[in-house]
Amino acid sequence: MSGPKIVFIGAGSLSFGIPTFGDLFTEPELAGGALSLVDIDPENLDRMHRLALSMNEASGMNLSISKTAERREALPGADYVVCSLAIERCELWKQDFRIPLAHGIRHCLGENGGPGALFFALRTIPLLLDICRDMEELCPNAWLLNFSNPESRIVLAVNKYTSIRCVGLCHGLFMSRADIAKVLVRQPDSIEVVGAGLNHFQWITSVRDAASREDLYPSLRRMEANFDPGFRPLTRKLFRAFGRWPTCSDDHMGEYLPYGYEAGMEGYDFDADERARARTKREVEDALAGRGDVRRWLKKSGEKAVEAIAALHTGARRYIPSAIVYNQGAIPDLPADLAVEVPVLADRDGIHRVAVDLPVELTALLAAPAAAQRLSVEAAVAGDKQAAMRALLADPAIDSTEAAAGLLDELWEINRPYIRPCATRHAGPRVGPRDCGSKGGRP
Repeated sequence: MSGPKIVFIGAGSLSFGIPTFGDLFTEPELAGGALSLVDIDPENLDRMHRLALSMNEASGMNLSISKTAERREALPGADYVVCSLAIERCELWKQDFRIPLAHGIRHCLGENGGPGALFFALRTIPLLLDICRDMEELCPNAWLLNFSNPESRIVLAVNKYTSIRCVGLCHGLFMSRADIAKVLVRQPDSIEVVGAGLNHFQWITSVRDAASREDLYPSLRRMEANFDPGFRPLTRKLFRAFGRWPTCSDDHMGEYLPYGYEAGMEGYDFDADERARARTKREVEDALAGRGDVRRWLKKSGEKAVEAIAALHTGARRYIPSAIVYNQGAIPDLPADLAVEVPVLADRDGIHRVAVDLPVELTALLAAPAAAQRLSVEAAVAGDKQAAMRALLADPAIDSTEAAAGLLDELWEINRPYIRPCATRHAGPRVGPRDCGSKGGRP
């Protein structure tokens, strides 16, 4: 079997590029394929291209590797398109957080929930739909594997308004598994968790010993009661109230709740992010100059995009514990017309959702942010300010009509260069090739 053609849009990203390379160059089932790197930043693209060439040689994977700033040059004949992009990520994100705060909106991160997520969606969805239009023309049978935020809104828009098969991947569930392992004083890979909900706000329905299948929830409840009170306090308040552990951290999950500000309103640590990127950049340049070894990155990252590609390409079924997909009954008590995060199975026939029943008290907390997500997608597709206002007023983070109007005016002007009506056609009802009937457990 020949290797697949993979196009990586946003390949200049250090945060997702290096982990993706690590997974790709340690996946022997994809050997001999083609990898095309796409990025509009020439310096970042050149650096990651040189890194990919070095890792390819060190791994012996024998991939054909190319680079381009023009995605239409790379897309013809692609089997898989990995997308990791953001428009002026940190610069605009800072405004997404600071301006609502200045209007009195108490929110904690400004990325996947609240007004920040609305504007992430308004500027990002048109670009993603443009990519999908190119895919429909140049590689209509390719899969889109998305890392870009806000994941739930992007995956919903792609599924609803294009014919492209799309799945989102996120490591949030594994962050929560690590937190649970910390409370249980165990290694993360010794436990297995099942979660379902929205991206960055799932509920862990099952915690088991990976080997014996013992239910570890009783131990978790007992040990959590006496654990360090400063650890994930908002997460644990919800855990004690509802009996299930929510994902994936206080600030991420807090974006979806009217009291999420209790997780803190410091926002994202942009200074630490900048320092980490500068450090990683130096490490890459040192390795490429012979002052380090690129083999340090030849290891599995824990991300699941490459695992999904390998399963889709070879047909060897793999269980993916967490993926963002079009709902259509995967969580029965949430709207079918929604993007949810649930376990999936991947094989040659596609991505198969594993249905997970959630108690009504848990879906109740998901319903309001789910409605805001759906409305924000419609606003982004229409490029409509009034629709954006409706999405804001439906969001649990908003507690003032005057604040909503004020922040909307300011952020709309800042994002105006990227907001526009999208040329769309409704894709109509989409049915997965075969959904799995398992209710909350690993098949």
